Amino acid sequence: MQTTDGAGLVWRKSRRSANGNCVEIAAVGADLVGVRDSKNPGGPELRVPRREMAAFMAELKA
Repeated sequence: MQTTDGAGLVWRKSRRSANGNCVEIAAVGADLVGVRDSKNPGGPELRVPRREMAAFMAELKA
């Protein structure tokens, strides 16, 4: 599922999200990824380097 916010970011929610309690991610430029709570899309977001997010996701899948 995808949504677009007022800043033009396209937020993606995991396909495995069953009950709505998950995070959404969005590309923020070439080097950053935005992360936010799917239940509070207008709330705060965390921006992390793309490389760090890729390393985090790899650890989750290991």
